[in-house]
Amino acid sequence: MSTVVETDVLIVGSGPAGASAALALSTYGVPNIVVTRYASLADTPRAHITNQRTMEVLRDLGVEQEVVAQATPQHLMGNTTFCTSLAGEELGRVRSWGNDPLVQAEHELASPTRMCDMPQHLMEPVLVNAAVARGTRLRFETEYLSHTQDADGVTATVRDRLRGDTYEIRAKYLIGADGGRSKVAADAGLPMGGQMGVAGSINIVFEADLAKYTAHRPSTLYWVLAPGATVGGIGAGLVRCVRPWTEWLIVWGYDVTAGAPDLTTEYAESVVRGLVGDDDIPVTIKSSSAWTVNEMYAERYANGRVFCAGDAVHRHPPSNGLGSNTSVQDAYNLAWKLKLVLDGTAHPRLLDSYTAERAPIGRQVVTRANQSIRETAPVFEALDGLSPQTPEQLWANIAARKDSTEAAGKQRAELREAIAFKAYEFNAHGVDLNQRYASGAIVPDGTPDPGFARDPELHHQPSSRPGARLPHAWITSGSRTLSTLDTVGRGRFTLLTGIGGEDWLRAASAQDLPVATVVIGPGQEYEDPYGDWARLREISDEGALLVRPDGFVAFRHASAAPDAGELLADALRTVLGHA
Repeated sequence: MSTVVETDVLIVGSGPAGASAALALSTYGVPNIVVTRYASLADTPRAHITNQRTMEVLRDLGVEQEVVAQATPQHLMGNTTFCTSLAGEELGRVRSWGNDPLVQAEHELASPTRMCDMPQHLMEPVLVNAAVARGTRLRFETEYLSHTQDADGVTATVRDRLRGDTYEIRAKYLIGADGGRSKVAADAGLPMGGQMGVAGSINIVFEADLAKYTAHRPSTLYWVLAPGATVGGIGAGLVRCVRPWTEWLIVWGYDVTAGAPDLTTEYAESVVRGLVGDDDIPVTIKSSSAWTVNEMYAERYANGRVFCAGDAVHRHPPSNGLGSNTSVQDAYNLAWKLKLVLDGTAHPRLLDSYTAERAPIGRQVVTRANQSIRETAPVFEALDGLSPQTPEQLWANIAARKDSTEAAGKQRAELREAIAFKAYEFNAHGVDLNQRYASGAIVPDGTPDPGFARDPELHHQPSSRPGARLPHAWITSGSRTLSTLDTVGRGRFTLLTGIGGEDWLRAASAQDLPVATVVIGPGQEYEDPYGDWARLREISDEGALLVRPDGFVAFRHASAAPDAGELLADALRTVLGHA
C-alpha cells in the first residue's frame, strides 16, 4: 500500500453532479480530488436539457457563457413533434421548453437565463476544465473500492486501473456522485424507495443529415408512434436531436423481462430506419447501449461524513429533462455548506439540511419523470394503438382520423387533448423553479404558506418567503442592467434592503461572518427603474432579506427593526447550525 493521499473532499464520479461539486468547491477554495473509473469524460450525449435554474447555478459559477456558446439555443428546441416516422405522417406538435409564447413570457419574467440543450459530452468538459483550472485534482482510471469513516474523516480505497495497484485517499468528507449504480451509496447504506429496472431501453447514437425532415419544425425531440413503440422504453419511440440536424440519438424500448437484444450494427440500423422512415438517407451508427428505466430515490442523502448526489440518489428516466439539472443543483446545495463547515464558520449540523432540502426534490423528480412516461399512453389510446394488433391495423387507425365522421372527429379531439397534456413533460416550468426548502438552514418568518395560485408543476410562482429562491428582477447599477440574482451568490451570504434599511446594514457589518449588502432604491447603488423588485420583494423598503450562498432566502423581516442586529445574528446562528 502506497502513501495515503490527503484532501478535504473526495468526489467519486465526474458526471454532472461530481463535476459541479468539484467546480463549486474549487471556486470556494476548498481542496478536492475527483476520481473516476473511466478513462475519459462522457463520450455520448446522455443528458441534455439544461433548465433555467441550472443555468443560474452555472452563471454564479462563472461558466454560463461557455455553455451558451456550445449549446443548441432555446428557439431550436421547441416543436416537439408526434409522428409515424420523421418521413411519415405528423400527428401533432407541442410548443415546448418555453417556446409557447405565453410560457416564454413566464420564462423571461422568472430568470435572467435561458434554458438550452447542452449534451452531456459537451457539458462535462466545461465543468471539469473550470474545476481543474481552479484547483481540483482529477484522476481518470481510478476506481473507488470502499470506504471507512471515523469521527475525523473518511478513508477511501481506490484502484489505479492503469497500474493495477490500490491506495488510500484520506478526506474530511466523501461525495458519492457515481451514478445510478452507485457503490458509494450502497456502501454508505443509504435507504432507497421505489424500484429499479421497471422497463428496458436502448440508446442508439448515429449521424445522418435529416434537415429535410426536421429543420422546418426545429425540435430537440421527435416522438414516433410505430408498432412496438409501447414495449418498454419511455412511452414511444424517440428521435432526439444532438446537434442540428446531423447528430442524433434514438431511444427505443425492449421487454425488460426478456433481456436486451443483441446490439449489432444491423439491429441498430434497422431501428434507425424504422423511426426515420427513409431508407435512402446515409446513416452512420456511432454507438448503441442498453439501459433500464428506474423509479428509485434515496430517503436519506448522507451517512456521517459521506454524502451522495445526482443519479446515486435519484434514478429515473430522462422524461422532463430533470436528471442532470437536479444533479447540478444537488452539488450546488451541498458545496457551500461543506465550505463553511470545513473553515469552522458553521457547525457540522448545517450538513443535515442537505438531505432535508434535496431529498424531497429528488423524490418529486423521480415521480414526475415516470408519470410523464405514463402520460404518453393517451396519445396511443386516441389511435386505439395500445391493444394487440397488426402494424396494418395501427396504420388504419391513424388514417381513420382523417375521415369525415363523428367517430373520426372524436378521435381528432382526443388526440389533440392527449398531445396538449404532454405540457407536463415539456413545459413543467414550476417543477424547474418552484423548489421550497424547509430545514434547519431556513428561518421561518411566521407567515402562512400562501400555496400556489396556479398549477405548481406548470407555472413558476416567485416568492421571497424563507425557503424560496430569491425572485429575479432586472435592476440597474449605473449604466449596467443586472438581475437581483447577480447580486447574491459567489459563496457569500447577502442582505438585501432598501431606503430606510440602515439598521439592517449596520447589523450586517457587525457580524463575524462577512455578509454582503445590497441596497435597492432611488439614488442607491442599485435602482429599480421598472418597479419589478418592489412588486416581487414582499417586504417594505425598510425590511430585509438574508440570502444564502445558493440564492435561497434564509431569513425575511418585512419592516424596519430596532433590534436588527440581534435578529440577524440569531438568524445566522440558526442557519449555520449554532443555535
